[in-house]
Amino acid sequence: MSKFKKKKGGDLPAINTASLPDIVFMLLFFFMVATVMRDNSTMVENTLPVADQIEKLKKDRTMFIYAGKPSSQYSNLGTEGRIQINDSFVSLDAIQSAILEYKATLNEAFKDKIVVALKVDEKTNAGIVSDIKQKLREANALKIMYITGKKKEE
Repeated sequence: MSKFKKKKGGDLPAINTASLPDIVFMLLFFFMVATVMRDNSTMVENTLPVADQIEKLKKDRTMFIYAGKPSSQYSNLGTEGRIQINDSFVSLDAIQSAILEYKATLNEAFKDKIVVALKVDEKTNAGIVSDIKQKLREANALKIMYITGKKKEE
């Protein structure tokens, strides 16, 4: 009889998975740091007019409305000025309902202090801005700010 026994089946040893949670958390933290969260994607051309005096405000109670002609990827919608709220084009009549929906998501203390920020392309017809402001008055959103670019020093 022999002293050495032959292995049956040739099984592989088990893989050590002790460091696997460390690797998973390292990847998780990498993607959390490297990922950029974007609120909205602009669907209209948005070259902002410039201004001399600019003040930066907090975004805690601010709703953004974009206006301008559709960007090149939405050229099938024409070249007329369009209104964008969140990630969709809306008509003038939908502005009031969008304001009411936004107010519903806010804290009770901020509901009456909502600020509507207009990001209007510099080549947009002033009539669209006037119509937007009229609909905001009807929705009782009376605090409006215009987003502009900073004037370059000469």
